[in-house]
Amino acid sequence: MSAPSSLDPALIALLHKAESLVTRLDALIPSADHPAVLAPDWSASVAFRYRKRQSASWALGRLEPVRHVGRIRYEDILEIDVQKERFARNLAQFVAGKTANNVLLSGARGTGKSSLVKAGLQAHADQGLRLIEVDKADLIDLPDLIELVSGRPERFIVFCDDLSFEEGEPGYKALKSILDGTVSASGDNVLIVATSNRRHLLPEYMSDNKGYKHTEDGELHPGEVVEEKISLSDRFGLWISFYPFTQDEFLAIVGQWLRHFGLSEAAIEAARPEALIWALERGSRSGRIAHQFARDHAGRDHV
Repeated sequence: MSAPSSLDPALIALLHKAESLVTRLDALIPSADHPAVLAPDWSASVAFRYRKRQSASWALGRLEPVRHVGRIRYEDILEIDVQKERFARNLAQFVAGKTANNVLLSGARGTGKSSLVKAGLQAHADQGLRLIEVDKADLIDLPDLIELVSGRPERFIVFCDDLSFEEGEPGYKALKSILDGTVSASGDNVLIVATSNRRHLLPEYMSDNKGYKHTEDGELHPGEVVEEKISLSDRFGLWISFYPFTQDEFLAIVGQWLRHFGLSEAAIEAARPEALIWALERGSRSGRIAHQFARDHAGRDHV
């Protein structure tokens, strides 16, 4: 676009700025030349991370291959047999092309929620299962991601780890719409899996209870605020809850990790009191704490 030479120079400069702005805005609109999400080399890995990158003229989402995927098997995860069985059965149905539910893994920290997802990926990667990890802040782009993989032959876990929302975050509505089966609902080859320490994913406050009312016949009417806060987790078809480990369960996990690091049974037995002190100092008997103790203990001179 060129302006007539008779125009005021200030107006010409303004027109040039406007043209530049329109060009940049046009580049932000997804098209054949500028897709909303850039497809990766699908053969590069079995796991991908969604990342937003700002290029010279437009914001572009891309799937980055995870070069070193953590290897863990179902049998490596102890003391959560019920949770493991429910998750593995649902995932096997999904990989086989049968009906399956989106999954919310919630509960105590360090109890194996994320490890279970990684184990599921390893169990079925040879059958075409792939994982896409999406940060909570990028869930607003979930419809574009699902559109990208909708025509692929693989089966995809869209995974959001340690998920929770604060009031008004945009990703909340996007995830809710996908789970609810709207026009932009996920395809048959996509399973949404999230882990969270919160079962209802949103903070709950004492003031939320102000909407509760008792009628004369004793009927309880929950307020709309509370209904909204539990509505997202309700949309996950499969809830799997995790609980803090008992002392014996914690020691069993410590023993497994020490065997993994090559310690003898006698050394493992001798380490039990120290493992309990370690857990007491950390204020938790989780699988994560057991692993941290085992790494510390196995690295000492007695190995």
